[in-house]
Amino acid sequence: MDVDGNKRVFQRLGAPSSAPNDSSKQKVCYHWRAGKCSRYPCPYLHRELPAPTSNGGGPKRFAEDSGSQFSRRGPNKFTGGSNTWGRVHGGNNTVRKAEKVCNFWVQGHCNFGDRCRYLHSWSVGDSFSLLSQLEGHQKVVTGIAFPSGSDKLYTGGKDESVRMWDCQSGQCILVVNLGAEVGCMISEGPWIFVGLPNLVKAWNTQTSAELSLNGPVGQVYAMVVGHSLLFAGTQDGSILAWKYNEITNNFEPAASLTGHSVAVVSLVVGANRVYSGSMDNTIRVWNLETLQCIQVLSDHTSVVMSVLCWDQFLLSCSLDKTIKVWAATESGNLEVTYTHNEEHGILFLCGMHDLAGRPVLLCACNDNSVRVYDLPS
Repeated sequence: MDVDGNKRVFQRLGAPSSAPNDSSKQKVCYHWRAGKCSRYPCPYLHRELPAPTSNGGGPKRFAEDSGSQFSRRGPNKFTGGSNTWGRVHGGNNTVRKAEKVCNFWVQGHCNFGDRCRYLHSWSVGDSFSLLSQLEGHQKVVTGIAFPSGSDKLYTGGKDESVRMWDCQSGQCILVVNLGAEVGCMISEGPWIFVGLPNLVKAWNTQTSAELSLNGPVGQVYAMVVGHSLLFAGTQDGSILAWKYNEITNNFEPAASLTGHSVAVVSLVVGANRVYSGSMDNTIRVWNLETLQCIQVLSDHTSVVMSVLCWDQFLLSCSLDKTIKVWAATESGNLEVTYTHNEEHGILFLCGMHDLAGRPVLLCACNDNSVRVYDLPS
């Protein structure tokens, strides 16, 4: 799936869309950045390009409402009954711009040490620190599964393999070659599900049972479990559902949800609904009981890469560089109630609570970074 990598690199270099003078004058000298430029005069800049200025007058804020639930309107336990998305609530809420990690430090031979102008760490701020780096996959990692209560981590990638890692030592203890690219992975109970082209593989980590779920057309890009059903979003735009039969010890086809015109790349279950994001730039809302589509959300202008339920809200992100927050109206339909803009396309959303129990949102962006945001501000 193309996420516009060339454009991402072009934008990361800070190249302007148009410039009145020679384009070479707008490039920063690569050798100067490395501290090794010996050209005089040098045709390139020996300084960093100024950061782009914002045209906005401050963060966009929500209008007041009574706090709507997906299924039924009610009080918002996080915001005390009023909508406070995008609002700052005391403390140090200054947003720090992303800083560049030193390439030479990554390679283990930066000569500048503490004097280096670039980061010699994997993170900025005190939210997270690097615990370990697991190396082994030869291509992009497309799925991670961490079964509850397990001390094993499972990863899959485009190198056509699934790896199992020991969480205590960080060592890879098993490699399974599948012969096809992994599109996604999830875990539910003892089961590990792996999305492949035209197939879903299921492994039971307790009994070592292995099952193959047939039916998908093309790559399986997203999976989720809800209402005792396994849902899989496929390349042809359909969402397939299976139900586990305890008598036959097998997953049996239960339904096929159609409506998206191209690949379904994100799925989430919440408030008795299934939400699906697609490369057709839409989100579809499905009733979890009837499996019928009840609403189509079309506010994004590019691929909807990830959807996430948090409290009474639906969050979605896209390659259109926005995160949108959706809330239910009096009619029960979802509408955008807040839009957060990023400088790059957003690939994935994940919610969790920090050590103090505060909800935070992690956003994987198309500039090789993960941003951590406080919710709901």
